[in-house]
Amino acid sequence: MLKPAELVEVDGAEKLTLNARRVFNLLLHNAHGPDMAIPHKRFAIPLALLKFSHSGNERLAQAIKSLMRTIVTIRFSDRVELVPLLGRTTISDRRNDRGCLTYEFDPAMVELLRDSQIFAKLQLDVIHAVSSKYALALYEIVAKRARLSYVRSETFGIDQFRTMLGVEAGRLDTYSNLLKFAIKPAFDEVNRLAEFHVAFEPVKVGRKVGAIKVAWALKDAEAQKLAYAALHGAPAPSQGLLSFDEPNISER
Repeated sequence: MLKPAELVEVDGAEKLTLNARRVFNLLLHNAHGPDMAIPHKRFAIPLALLKFSHSGNERLAQAIKSLMRTIVTIRFSDRVELVPLLGRTTISDRRNDRGCLTYEFDPAMVELLRDSQIFAKLQLDVIHAVSSKYALALYEIVAKRARLSYVRSETFGIDQFRTMLGVEAGRLDTYSNLLKFAIKPAFDEVNRLAEFHVAFEPVKVGRKVGAIKVAWALKDAEAQKLAYAALHGAPAPSQGLLSFDEPNISER
């Protein structure tokens, strides 16, 4: 799927669960096309396509409500936009798998989507396979940048990176907890499943970690076979250790 770059890194989505984030991506994917630029255009998608890991319709309804309540801050060079993630929705026949979700985006979101010119290319298999919202957020962050010709790394302030990963205020306050429960598991999972390698290095300001440097590189054919095997449960082809062409960046 193609996701507008403006929606990859937003403030205000920290409370969204992994399930809600997956649902929102699939709603965007389902609506993608010229009709997305039409204000109050309604789109329909079967409920069965929006449920993950045998989650029921009640969990789906909770995800939809959280998306409708979430207002995100999107920062441009000349302005800041406050935009609801999802507009009016209708769930029909919610008690069986033949039900349907009909939805629309808020007019402010439609305007943003219409004007977007940069997109992150995401694999739906990876969106389905990741096991945490931190891993999904990291995957989107790097997917937005992975195909840039001359950019292989970027440094983010630690508070900025926490928000980008979707860490809620008051949680994982220390860097050691952030590293143990969010950063390291997310990088491990993205490296296993995605079409690119990703690594990080803490940047200290004085005696504290003040920033995170993130580097990436597209995988070669053999490494992509390993990722495919991890996604689809196929036997992994044998190969030697993977190399990463950003020698100054380590995983620790």
